[in-house]
Amino acid sequence: MAGRGVPGVAPQTAKREQYAALIAKGVGNAEACRIVGINRRTGKRWRHGRTITTSSGRKLHYAPVVGAKRKREISARFLSEDERIRIADLRRAGEGVRAIARELGRSPATVSRELRRNIDASSGMYRPHGAQRLAEQRRARPKVGKLVADRELRVFVEDKLMRRWSPEQIAQALRAEFPDQPRRHLVPETIYQAVYRPELGGGLCRELPKVLRTGRVRRKRRRRAEERRGRLVN
Repeated sequence: MAGRGVPGVAPQTAKREQYAALIAKGVGNAEACRIVGINRRTGKRWRHGRTITTSSGRKLHYAPVVGAKRKREISARFLSEDERIRIADLRRAGEGVRAIARELGRSPATVSRELRRNIDASSGMYRPHGAQRLAEQRRARPKVGKLVADRELRVFVEDKLMRRWSPEQIAQALRAEFPDQPRRHLVPETIYQAVYRPELGGGLCRELPKVLRTGRVRRKRRRRAEERRGRLVN
């Protein structure tokens, strides 16, 4: 028996963070617990928070994972509000999509998609502040991944991974297995992400990286294309 003053089991910080990420994506408690590998009662305690009293009478409060929102850093690949204002100014000046894209240093497809999605239907005007609000609302409602939402799809992928199939082979097999169900078609990168980063809601269990042919539990960082080209030139 451990004596007094001996620290207990360290909190399952990594699993708690993974569980919180899944709940934030809309995954149910039972499914999130299965993916993380914890008891359902543990998941409920994490989700709703709890207060415990120590042997000394001191109360310890554990905040619920739901509602404890972290400030998200927005990737530079998304248009900023300043860029949207610039798009509106250039559009009023009569500039076309390609000219606006050059001015912003963005792809014409990005500008075209922005205008198509966020032009006001009643007036035909592009309103940058309204477009920014719509973009923020869309980011606040993250989609549940296919492997999380579709149990049959997840079981199919896990079974093939256990048989040492590569993600590329699995992606091809999905198209053959579900030819008329494109929602069940995956690209290899989706499977790699789900295997290596299950905390992001990929839906696959953490033991699966060990069955990949590489045997690595972490992805090997690739050299940038520019570095490869420079090496070939030299």
